[in-house]
Amino acid sequence: MNQKDSKIYIAGHRGMVGSSVLRRLEDNGYTNIVYRSHAELDLTRQQDVETFFEEERPEYVFLCAAKVGGILANSTYTAQFIYENLMIAANVIHASYRYGVKKLLNLGSSCIYPREAPQPLKEEYLLTSELEPTNEPYAIAKIAAIKLCRYYNEQYGTNFMSVMPTNLYGPNDNFDLETSHVLPALIRKLHWAKLLSQENYRNISRDLERFGNNLPTGPSDDPDVLAHHLSEFGVHADRIVLWGTGEPRREFLYADDLSAAVVLLMEQYDAQEVGEFINIGAGKDTTIRRLAEMVARVVGYNGRIEWDRTKPDGIPQKLLDTARIQGKGWRADTSLEKGIEKTYKGYVHDAEF
Repeated sequence: MNQKDSKIYIAGHRGMVGSSVLRRLEDNGYTNIVYRSHAELDLTRQQDVETFFEEERPEYVFLCAAKVGGILANSTYTAQFIYENLMIAANVIHASYRYGVKKLLNLGSSCIYPREAPQPLKEEYLLTSELEPTNEPYAIAKIAAIKLCRYYNEQYGTNFMSVMPTNLYGPNDNFDLETSHVLPALIRKLHWAKLLSQENYRNISRDLERFGNNLPTGPSDDPDVLAHHLSEFGVHADRIVLWGTGEPRREFLYADDLSAAVVLLMEQYDAQEVGEFINIGAGKDTTIRRLAEMVARVVGYNGRIEWDRTKPDGIPQKLLDTARIQGKGWRADTSLEKGIEKTYKGYVHDAEF
């Protein structure tokens, strides 16, 4: 990918990762980037994907599209998660082979690793024991995508690589509490808690209207109605209640750091040099409890944080071994607190305007 006018297709360009890859490519001077919204191209429909590839003939593909979510969404929409992610991967990877794509980068997830795998997680730990039950459907689909890339490379001589990032966050994150991951969910809930403590019902109503999880009858400025609604998400005037024990450890990577890594790989490396897949992470983790306290500081929430131990924690720890990607000249640049500050600033701007 060394010609600035090479045709590049980003699948999932509106998502957090895809939009960051798009910005990175444009900043690096690439001028021939194609993409489609979900309304324009449903990647779960094979014929539609084949038609798109036949017409556009992209030379390089970033496969960033996926159906994603946290523990609640993964546990609730199990069939959707495995079906949609399997179909997206199979359709895009197969069409890339059929229409001569020179190089493809498939974006996976660290949830592919076994629940009880040793920490930090090395690439060779894949499929060595059982997966975490709360995200098994998504993990199976992502493992299948890795294997698709590997076996197409082996049988057809393609140049398809896979990367496994840790938990991601940043601009264009998903703040819908039914489908969001832990960090954006914490940002939104603690922002609500601050607004509720300030009796700022106008901005609570605006937030509900902008990001969803709205009142059944639409936005309302009625204090009692709003307070009751937020309490259903564990947000109260005097405290906030979060899921689990707060003890699981998680690693977080700012999305713009990931896009720097994947563009580097596409520009300078081939699948044979990357191997079956390669981890991309920050190299250190923190407990969910400490994360919540950090988000509270950034948001400016000074109330109590309580933990509902009847709710699931998920996998105890997910820390990636990043020795291989660091050996290729990449390291994460954005500290967790600085990344949270940037993400919260963008979220508040979007929520209020």
